[in-house]
Amino acid sequence: MPSLTVAEIAALLGASAEGDASRLISGAAALGDAIESDVSFASGKQGPSAAASSKAGCLIVPDSFEVSGPWSLIRVREPRASFARVLYALYPPKRLPHSIHPTSVIAETATIAPDSHIGPYVTIGHATIVEGGCVVSSGCVIGDQVTLGNSSFLHPNVTVYDRVRIGARVLIHSNAVIGADGFGFALVDGHYRKFPQVGTVDIQDDVEIGAGCCIDRAALGATRIGRGTKLDNLVHVAHNCMIGENVVVAAQTGFSGSVTVGDYAVIGGQAGIGEKARIESRAVVGGKAGILTSAIVHAGEPVWGIPARPLRQHLKGLANINKLPELKEKLRQIGQQLKNLEDLLRKREGLDSPKSEF
Repeated sequence: MPSLTVAEIAALLGASAEGDASRLISGAAALGDAIESDVSFASGKQGPSAAASSKAGCLIVPDSFEVSGPWSLIRVREPRASFARVLYALYPPKRLPHSIHPTSVIAETATIAPDSHIGPYVTIGHATIVEGGCVVSSGCVIGDQVTLGNSSFLHPNVTVYDRVRIGARVLIHSNAVIGADGFGFALVDGHYRKFPQVGTVDIQDDVEIGAGCCIDRAALGATRIGRGTKLDNLVHVAHNCMIGENVVVAAQTGFSGSVTVGDYAVIGGQAGIGEKARIESRAVVGGKAGILTSAIVHAGEPVWGIPARPLRQHLKGLANINKLPELKEKLRQIGQQLKNLEDLLRKREGLDSPKSEF
């Protein structure tokens, strides 16, 4: 792991260093865990108070940071983003040799760029193209007529079915399955018959797909994941979905068939999106939200709950639910008061006196 001086880190960020610029930094850590050889960052409302007790050797802070301490400082506009750049420098990606492991099974008609890395027990099918700088880790299975774009990285045990298109610099984590059949069946003569899934999956440049994700091929046409979109672990994208560019989707979210998601939308974990729903650009869907079939989620206020509705309505509903025990007791009291009033009226009208026997 490389070490950098504070001055070198500042130069990397296009900033200047305050304090001991020659201090050597060899690691990175959160404010509370950092030691003198670590760099950390402070941002947000809690940043200054958390930094005050930090033992980090170097802090990356916003321009407005005013707390004094023993650390070296680097002032930037966006501390978190700058910290990420430093992490790349301190923890560079592992470099793998340009080689094809002898245990791999590669079709004669496949085209493998010479600067690619093909790991142990990889299978690559007929007419598949693996472009320059790709890494296909151990145990991956890539079908026929697949295109894997420049500098894409497949972690171990990824499965890519036939005729899938994967763009450049795509990162796919372990056990993801790309291009499995969509869930399409027709009820014929009392039993379900499979509707052939003859479409494809198109994953555009700079997409990241988490571990255990499943992206189904389209029945016809393509299931598409737009440029720069990030899928967390265990996300399911069903057939014919159109996910836009730079969309962020948290873990365990499920998209039903033919869902459309606009650019820069944000979708929380365990959300469920019904068939043919449409989530507009820059809309926000909260965790565990349920989007009904064919519903439209507009940009603006985030939606939450089942069924999903604007956040203020959802919070108001939760507040009313919390009041239910109190309301139940009040209703019981009102019911008792009404009964007492009825008993009093019956006595005044003599309705409860013994009936005459004539």
